[in-house]
Amino acid sequence: MTSSEILAGIELVAREHVDFVGELRPEMRLVEDLELDSLKALTLAIEVENRFQIRLDPEVEAEIDTVGDLVDVVGRLLAD
Repeated sequence: MTSSEILAGIELVAREHVDFVGELRPEMRLVEDLELDSLKALTLAIEVENRFQIRLDPEVEAEIDTVGDLVDVVGRLLAD
């Protein structure tokens, strides 16, 4: 799966589950730009796991600051 396909999947999840409106870009910060509080961040993580059939480890989640970081992590997990 390509990075653009992963980004599109994350954007769909963000629209459906955390009410994101607009264009999702890799440089966007999850908390500041997407305005995710702790509940929305947890919802996004769970729904991304469901969509891509992966498991995000808490240590890895703590290192995800941007949409691009999330795309990279999902890509690595899918490759494993």
